[in-house]
Amino acid sequence: MNAPDRFELFLVNEAEGEKKITEKPFAGTSNTSDFILLKEDHTLGNLLSEHLKQAPHVLMAGYKVGHPNVPEVLIRLQTDGTVTPREVLIDTCKQLIAAYGQLGREFTREYELRRMVAAGEQENGGKP
Repeated sequence: MNAPDRFELFLVNEAEGEKKITEKPFAGTSNTSDFILLKEDHTLGNLLSEHLKQAPHVLMAGYKVGHPNVPEVLIRLQTDGTVTPREVLIDTCKQLIAAYGQLGREFTREYELRRMVAAGEQENGGKP
């Protein structure tokens, strides 16, 4: 079959010179950069775009996916000049990583508690 291996759809091949993210300053407007995220889609593009819009010093943030068969997202970010677009993107990514890390820890804790309760009920013959 001619289809690429599934992992090639989302793993960046650094040996071939691929970079996960590339910044290109936008010539048309000051304090604006385009970030190209390789092997990503609407999921990450929309998440980042919406959170970037809420960041202080951001004047505009948006994303687009050129074509469904081309796995890359372009994020355009404009700031007021007090911070660079790169700094805002890095800060927003750090905030998202922290938030989703906390969500993962809370989910795991709740799952383990429910599993312990279910095991206890099973030992007691179904009585709580």
